[in-house]
Amino acid sequence: MLAYGDVVADINLNSLLEFHKMHQRIATVTTIHPPARFGNLTLDTNGNVICFKEKPEEEGGWISGGFFVLNPEVFDYIEDDATIWERDPVNKLVDDQQLAAYTHQGFWKCMDTLRDKNELIELWNKDQPWNLWDKARHEQTILEP
Repeated sequence: MLAYGDVVADINLNSLLEFHKMHQRIATVTTIHPPARFGNLTLDTNGNVICFKEKPEEEGGWISGGFFVLNPEVFDYIEDDATIWERDPVNKLVDDQQLAAYTHQGFWKCMDTLRDKNELIELWNKDQPWNLWDKARHEQTILEP
């Protein structure tokens, strides 16, 4: 299994692994619908707004959620340490029809920005279901600025 280190999610890893085994591909990527960050406008040819949707979740497509299951054959797709996973290897897997997509509908949040970090800290403090660690033991080391 491969996971990016900047994502918090409630993905059922057993279900992900079972999906990977059932589809018999070299690789499986977990896909998610990212939450929209901005309102969406539809304009007519005269520049008039004909539709306004504030942060429409259904507008975005599926993206990589950063969790993968990989068979050892995946190393045939990686040239060397300079290979960028998301470029050549993933595209070659797609071309060879060896990349399956496990769709995740549950909680997913990246931590790419300070804003993301602050949102996750706020969620952490609300005792989210994905918060499984012993908060008393980790709170100061994880949450202190």
